Amino acid sequence: MAYIIAIAVIGILLLQWSGAIPMDSVGGALVIGAAVLAGALAVALYEAWSRKRGVLGWIVNILVACAGMLLAAPLGGAVMALLLAPLMNGASSLAAAGGAPMAIALAGQMAIALLGSWGALALVNRWR
Repeated sequence: MAYIIAIAVIGILLLQWSGAIPMDSVGGALVIGAAVLAGALAVALYEAWSRKRGVLGWIVNILVACAGMLLAAPLGGAVMALLLAPLMNGASSLAAAGGAPMAIALAGQMAIALLGSWGALALVNRWR
């Protein structure tokens, strides 16, 4: 699990540093959302593969991990925005601030979203 989070955080930071996340359009939010969704799918697929689930288990894992990510990602974004507000230097948003505050926010949001996926899977595993 820790490897998946580390790889996902490095991946989203590479997307930001390479300029693949546009900061002035809706495309930036879509790229970030796609990266977080890919991370949640990786968590779901790894958990299903490592526990040797059947076909129904794979489907349930994907649905539960995505639901956990969808609940945790907005929370992660809000937490990171509140924590990083003093570092924005008068900018109206983290995207406008760019640089280190945006990188920290992306890394934190990715980690929180994947922990949400993992938590949802852990909760469902208790019922299995």
